[in-house]
Amino acid sequence: MVGNPEVIKKHLGILRRRDKHLSRAIKHAGVPAPRVVGPGFATLIRIIGDQQVSTAAGAAIWAKLERNAGGTVTAKTLLKMGEAGLRASGFSGQKTRYALGLAEAVAAGTLDFEALEKAEDDVVRATLTAFKGIGSWTADIYLMFGMGRPDVWPVGDLALQLAVQILHGLKEKPTQKHLESMGESWRPYRSSASLLLWRYYGATRVAAKASKKTLDKKTPEKRTRAKAKKPAPGSAGKARKTGPKKPKKIKKS
Repeated sequence: MVGNPEVIKKHLGILRRRDKHLSRAIKHAGVPAPRVVGPGFATLIRIIGDQQVSTAAGAAIWAKLERNAGGTVTAKTLLKMGEAGLRASGFSGQKTRYALGLAEAVAAGTLDFEALEKAEDDVVRATLTAFKGIGSWTADIYLMFGMGRPDVWPVGDLALQLAVQILHGLKEKPTQKHLESMGESWRPYRSSASLLLWRYYGATRVAAKASKKTLDKKTPEKRTRAKAKKPAPGSAGKARKTGPKKPKKIKKS
């Protein structure tokens, strides 16, 4: 389970000896903290809400949904809220249909989260992706953050793709096929590798923003200096001397 910090530390201790790039990522960003939130309907709905939006936007949508649901997000409360309630909480029309479809499946007993707890990773993926709105990324994120499974590698995640691009110095983002091949040597600890790379990507973004702020602070001063040194329009490049002219020497006859 990757919900235990000691387990993550142990897994990365093994991986850093296998992969020099991961070792460098650990040195740069440190060991990531667990991010498991627990299995169940509410976690899956939260992941759907997080699809294709920023972390901040996803958190805001979830907070509003919890508040509108009376503090607890369940299949029953979502069905009671209906389409209007979900749309008012920030869900798009498409995500609203996905969420209500899952709520109906839970109410009908065709989606059993307790049964999923005992299932293998591939069975969990196949079960979840059979529902509209759940693709490989959503299923993988649920396996990792909902169920704490230790060997999940969501190759479709943009941040992981960018992290690998930066870490390996690639000109372009790696393809999902490339990432799948890369992750083979990290089995059975790919969840810990994913957590590390997310942390590494976040650390590189923070460093880039800090560097930009430093440059922005220096820029006005540099502009002032450059402006002062810049010759006036139409000049030959050198500043003309001012003041009285020296008298010309008169040749003695």
